[in-house]
Amino acid sequence: MISLSRSCFLNKASIAGLSSPLSDRQRGIVRRAPCSLKIAAVAASNRDRNGTVLSVETVAKETAEAESLVEESQPTVVGGIRDAYGEDTATEDQPVTPWSLSVASGYSLLRDPRHNKGLAFTDKERDAHYLLGLLPPSVPSQELQVKKLMHIIRQYQVPLQKYMYMMDLQERNERLFYKLLIDHVEEMLPIVYTPTVGEACQKYGSIFSRPQGLYISLKEKGRILEVLRNWPEKNIQVIVVTDGQRILGLGDLGCQGMGIPVGKLSLYTALGGVRPSACLPITIDVGTNNEKLLDDEFYIGLRQRRATGQEYAELLHEFMTAVKQNYGERVLVQFEDFANHNAFDLLAKYGTTHLVFNDDIQGTASVVLSGLMAALKLLGGTLADHRFLFLGAGEAGTGIAELIALEISKQTQMPLDEARKNIWLVDSKGLIVESRRESLQHFKKPWAHDHEPIETLLEAVNDIKPTVLIGTSGVGRTFTQEVVEAMATFNEKPLILALSNPTSQSECTAEQAYTWTKGRAIYASGSPFPPVEYEGQTYVPGQANNAYIFPGLGLGLIMSGTIRVHDDMLLAASEALAAQVTQENLDNGLIYPPFTNIRKISAQIAAKVAAKAYELGLATRLPRPKDLVAYAESCMYSPSYRNYR
Repeated sequence: MISLSRSCFLNKASIAGLSSPLSDRQRGIVRRAPCSLKIAAVAASNRDRNGTVLSVETVAKETAEAESLVEESQPTVVGGIRDAYGEDTATEDQPVTPWSLSVASGYSLLRDPRHNKGLAFTDKERDAHYLLGLLPPSVPSQELQVKKLMHIIRQYQVPLQKYMYMMDLQERNERLFYKLLIDHVEEMLPIVYTPTVGEACQKYGSIFSRPQGLYISLKEKGRILEVLRNWPEKNIQVIVVTDGQRILGLGDLGCQGMGIPVGKLSLYTALGGVRPSACLPITIDVGTNNEKLLDDEFYIGLRQRRATGQEYAELLHEFMTAVKQNYGERVLVQFEDFANHNAFDLLAKYGTTHLVFNDDIQGTASVVLSGLMAALKLLGGTLADHRFLFLGAGEAGTGIAELIALEISKQTQMPLDEARKNIWLVDSKGLIVESRRESLQHFKKPWAHDHEPIETLLEAVNDIKPTVLIGTSGVGRTFTQEVVEAMATFNEKPLILALSNPTSQSECTAEQAYTWTKGRAIYASGSPFPPVEYEGQTYVPGQANNAYIFPGLGLGLIMSGTIRVHDDMLLAASEALAAQVTQENLDNGLIYPPFTNIRKISAQIAAKVAAKAYELGLATRLPRPKDLVAYAESCMYSPSYRNYR
């Protein structure tokens, strides 16, 4: 029989008739095996069908033959992701072999999250894969399983309990997890991501059960390439990495920031259709300055203060070099929740040599710009006609401001410096003005305009009279009643974006915005708020969630084989999202489309991003597909169960 590099069970159909040399049926089995399996075509007794002992040369020849079959049978790359398991080269009604590191069968199959179906294994599959007696006789559909799980989840009153249940489901039954998340995206998105993921990160050490992703610490310095090779999946296309220093608006959570990469990549799959096996969450642990965590007996990270300077830079450089060496030029690295200075430095340093993207800077900017484009249909005028005031001048604030300026420059052909003049930022020391230039961090200097110093946000609002007020401060309830009412005095429809996450850090609530403006505000937040009743009318607040942008952007980069991220791709993503806002949405005061259609929205965004990549000469997947939207949809991972041989 064919033996594998690791012990495994083969299903009954696979075992039948195997002998050496390779039969046609064996060739089929070999072809369906992933290339990571090192197949040794060695009979248990090293004998052929007639019982003759095979020579070493014969065994070696047939081993090479088997290996060449594996190499030759690799399917065509689809969406930039190699279909190593043969799932997408067959139609959904065709059976596939559940290869993992082996053909999963019996008890091990029920413990394999990629192939486990729970009770949904058919009678035929149970017989073929040694599952008889291991499951009750009921065979429910996947839809019924989702219905049952939603009933269970809704019994929990505490969001963190729902989060823990979902993470456990992801570790037990991957396809059911994504099926549930896709089918109930509006209800489950706040559970698997913000705001609940923030609390999960704060308590990650206490709720930690099984590791998800890779942990790279200072202990592994000099061995990062070796660490990456320990990850079982080899065809990685998207990496989300954090060092945990600035998790949402919650500060330094160190190693416990892993909840963010795990959550983001769940959305890459659920909303953008990127295959789960192509996603890799990584936390780089350089210590933490959070004394509470250092004193916590359940903390899972390094118990030391953060490394900085050269030691930090060397570790990150080794990481970026190892990623490119191990996964190639086209792997997307998304930086997540780094401190301001490191975030800008990493993006500037590696933006020209790697395919990198910072969601806090670029993703937030793209989704906010999209909301502004849609809001113009309610406010009137162009972007250049409006005045923008930001509370917060960090990654998000300056990133949004810069993308707005780029779009204004593109639309009006005015110089970028001129386009920046209607955009004002307030930080912890007041309005950013020319007289403060020498003391400003480099990323704030483009926003230092000629103006007398102003210390408070309320003074800035009254003096500048913005039409759009944007909060990226990470400090809750800083849009006070006086500030919001001032916006309403000189704007018929004040546009107020309270973007800080989680909900507790939002600059103002939806209820406050609608009440203080007497129902005239156009409002969106970073984390979700429930509908608001005001004077007999129901107002549904929008959510400027980065999840609108980064999954579609990532899919577009992957399916086109793009090697660098360009600002024009972010503008294309913003325009694509804004185009999905219907008149009905606008009539309800919404400047973002509902999440129920997020997969179709992501396909539209992916198509626009890919088109821009081809236009700029940055795409390597040739020839260019004729219909990029249809191609994007065809590349998307489906969570539906597959039939097993």
